[in-house]
Amino acid sequence: QFLKQLGIHPDWQFVDVYGMEPELLSMVPRPVCAVLLLFPITEKYETFRTEEEERIKSKGQDVKSSVYFMKQTINNACGTIGLIHAIANNREKINFETNSSLKKFLEDSLSMTPEERAKYLETYEAIRVTHESSAHEGQTEAPSIDEKVDLHFIALVNVGGHLYELDGRKPFPINHGETSDDSFLEDAIEVCKKFMERDPEELRFNAIALSAA
Repeated sequence: QFLKQLGIHPDWQFVDVYGMEPELLSMVPRPVCAVLLLFPITEKYETFRTEEEERIKSKGQDVKSSVYFMKQTINNACGTIGLIHAIANNREKINFETNSSLKKFLEDSLSMTPEERAKYLETYEAIRVTHESSAHEGQTEAPSIDEKVDLHFIALVNVGGHLYELDGRKPFPINHGETSDDSFLEDAIEVCKKFMERDPEELRFNAIALSAA
């Protein structure tokens, strides 16, 4: 519903990933061009995130300039930012309606820094209004913008044959190594498994795939 309201043609759709086993992954329509992971922000995760950031800052990593990345400055908007990351990094594959508000946002913000994109989203009425109306249509009550929420969305995408994790809470994209259009879903799920392994006590994980309709 959210994608439709943002002016994206329904030849791509979000579908549930019911499990990480091969037979359950085989139920996901192909091709898949992005995976969104919902996971809990716990102390274990925050410790890992700090260590990961320090490691990458000291060792460096290869991030292609074509990766579209934005920071998150709006509370409880990680789902919207995950969607923008998923669509923005697949914009060549996606058909936008003529008056698409998301297409305009992406065109306007392509030359901006990740911080400027975040600021622009704060003022971009069309996406904010769509976000709010979609949230009210959901099956669970949407949290208010100020409520403390310990669940977070990130996007996993394939840009130029590399699998990137895009999380607006982090200072930069995370390169998880090589991937391909054919193996992308399986490779992305391997990254999701690492999140789950870091917090084996936790059950609050959910993955959805942006798949061809």
